[in-house]
Amino acid sequence: MLQNVAAVVLDGVNPFELAVVCEVFGIDRSDDGLPVYDFAVASAEGPVLSTRGGFSMQVEHGLERLEEADLIAVPAGAHYGSRDFPPEMLEALRRGVDRGARVLSVCSGVFVLAAAGLLDGRRCAVHWHDAGQLARAYPRLKVEPDVLYVDEDPVITSAGTAAGIDACLHIVRKEQGPEVANKIARRMVVPPHRDGGQAQYIERPLPRNSCDTVGEVLAWMERHLDEEVTVEQLAERAHMSPRTFARRFQQETGTTPYRWILRQRVLLAQRLLEATDETVDAIAGRAGFGNAAALRHQFIQAVGTTPNAYRRTFRGPEAAA
Repeated sequence: MLQNVAAVVLDGVNPFELAVVCEVFGIDRSDDGLPVYDFAVASAEGPVLSTRGGFSMQVEHGLERLEEADLIAVPAGAHYGSRDFPPEMLEALRRGVDRGARVLSVCSGVFVLAAAGLLDGRRCAVHWHDAGQLARAYPRLKVEPDVLYVDEDPVITSAGTAAGIDACLHIVRKEQGPEVANKIARRMVVPPHRDGGQAQYIERPLPRNSCDTVGEVLAWMERHLDEEVTVEQLAERAHMSPRTFARRFQQETGTTPYRWILRQRVLLAQRLLEATDETVDAIAGRAGFGNAAALRHQFIQAVGTTPNAYRRTFRGPEAAA
C-alpha cells in the first residue's frame, strides 16, 4: 500500500516538477475522503538549495528520509544531463528498490535513475528534447521519446514537465484505484488520463533542403502535397531512372519518397488543425489524404492521437471539428 512518499532534490531543482509531486502526494485531501500520504522533501546536497526559479528553499530532511519511503520521486533539475550526482544519493535509490520501494523520475530526473543503474535493460520515458542525449549517455536503456510515461515497475519514468502529473496519477490509480485518481485529478483540474503521447508536442518543422541532387524535387513535393505522385513521376522530374532516384533519395533524406511525403502531409495537417477552422475533411483534402478516415488513420500512427483530439489540445474544446 502506498503511504509514505519522499521527493529527493538537488541544487538547481526545477520548481514545477517538484511541485507536481507535492501537489499529488503532499496535500491533505481527507475532507474529500481521499488518502493522506506521509510526504516529505529530502535534500541530497544540504539543507539550503537553490532552484531554477531564482529562489532558495530550506529542506528539513536529508537522505535518511528515503529509507522509509514507499515511493521515491526524483524531480528534474539544472544540467542533469551533464552533471555528476552524489554517490550516496544513487546508493539510497538502489537500496530503496532493493527493499521494495518504487522510484519515479519527472522529466530530466531520469538521468539520476540512469546513473544509479536502475534503468539498465528497461524502457524509459524522457522529455523528447533530451531523448538523444540520454540514449547516447546510457546505451543500455531503451528510450521511448514519444510516450508520456513508462511503468517498468518498480521504476516509473515520465516525460517533460506536466507528464509528471500523468505518471503520479497513474501510480495513484494503480495503488488506490481509478476513483481516487479521478478525484485527485478533479481537484487539480487536470484530466485523469491524457490520450496520445509526446509525439503531438514534438516540434518538427519542415526541413530546409540541403540535398544535392533531389533538393528541387523535395521543394516541388512540399508545394504539391495534395497531389498523388509516383516514384516514376518524381524520377522523371529529377531526370533520373526510378531506381537511381530511389537510391539517391534514401541516401540524402534517410527515408523513402513515400515515407517522406507521408510525414510532410501529417505535418501540414497538424499546422492546419492548429491554425484554421477548416473541417477535418477539408484538411484531409488539402494535405493529400483524400478523406477524413485516411487522415485519421495516418495521424494516429504518426502523432499518437486523433485529429480532433489534437485540435482540442492546441485550440481548446470549443474548436471546430
